[in-house]
Amino acid sequence: MKMKRFLLNTITAIGCLGGIVLNDAQAQDIHFSQFYETSILRNPSLVGIIPKDYKFTVLYRNQWSSISKPFETALISGEVRIPVSSEVNDFLSIGLLGYYDKAGSIDMKTTTVYPAISYNKTLSEEHNTYLSAGFTGGYIQRSFDPTKATFNNQFLGGSYDPANPTGENMPNPKFNYFDLGAGLTYTSSAGQDNSTNYSLGVAGYHFTTPRNSFYKNAGIKLDMKWNVNADLTKILNEIWSFQLHANYMRQGDYNETIAGGLIGWNKKEEGTNNIQLALYAGIYYRVQDAFVPVVKLRYRDYNFGFSYDMNTSSLKAASNLRGGYELMITKIGFISDPNAEKSRTICPE
Repeated sequence: MKMKRFLLNTITAIGCLGGIVLNDAQAQDIHFSQFYETSILRNPSLVGIIPKDYKFTVLYRNQWSSISKPFETALISGEVRIPVSSEVNDFLSIGLLGYYDKAGSIDMKTTTVYPAISYNKTLSEEHNTYLSAGFTGGYIQRSFDPTKATFNNQFLGGSYDPANPTGENMPNPKFNYFDLGAGLTYTSSAGQDNSTNYSLGVAGYHFTTPRNSFYKNAGIKLDMKWNVNADLTKILNEIWSFQLHANYMRQGDYNETIAGGLIGWNKKEEGTNNIQLALYAGIYYRVQDAFVPVVKLRYRDYNFGFSYDMNTSSLKAASNLRGGYELMITKIGFISDPNAEKSRTICPE
């Protein structure tokens, strides 16, 4: 059918540009260049592995505005960790994430809500060693705007006329499904005064392989996704530190590897160990896709980040290295007395 071929070609083009590849049997998820700020999408067991009791995050991504209608993604999330009891140093952590993604000329939209829960089990208080297990279950809705689609029949006579009949039987422009994911993360520290912090984790998503078709085709499903994450932070002295982050993802035939780091300059409040001001700069590389310079500013408990994708893929001839930018804001803080034993940091800042 012409309509099926049109939608398939349109959606595939969207996927090639925006990181959401759709073909006869599979689709890929969105991605962020500042991936280390999206714990629930990266690994639900990362929920609660934060420097204080709670964290709120806002991310906005604008991509491919140099060659097409911009592809836009906005994300908001929150997470909080709660001590289990006064007898053990375990934490129960709860998170909630939602994002909205719009791509292409027919406004292909994805709207999601992902609640998550994790348990952070302490293995060693001396080195802040934790084994965390997390779970998430999401609700996803996908849609497109059929009024913005164009067809061959509307170009009769050599010019486009939207009044011309399309001759097509349009599908339902909206469908939804539920999703399940889970992960494990090991977090610890080493060195003098535990100045080196690190974590390593693995997660899986789309365990139910939900149907992903506007035509209700049971054979078109969302492939399972596997994710491996690694992070390391090293405090060099009172002023300097650095962070390394890496992520590997595989979903069906598609895989993505991104890694890099930030160097940080820190100014602490006089007489305390609390950071008053910090500046970070660094670069990440998404293999066969883009270099991503990043700058980040921290003022007390607020973080502001900016990154820009310098495209190096086969689209670079059209994009002139211009991929897209991301803006990030986070807020962290303590729920209870920051001097209390249970509120001490369990992960690097």
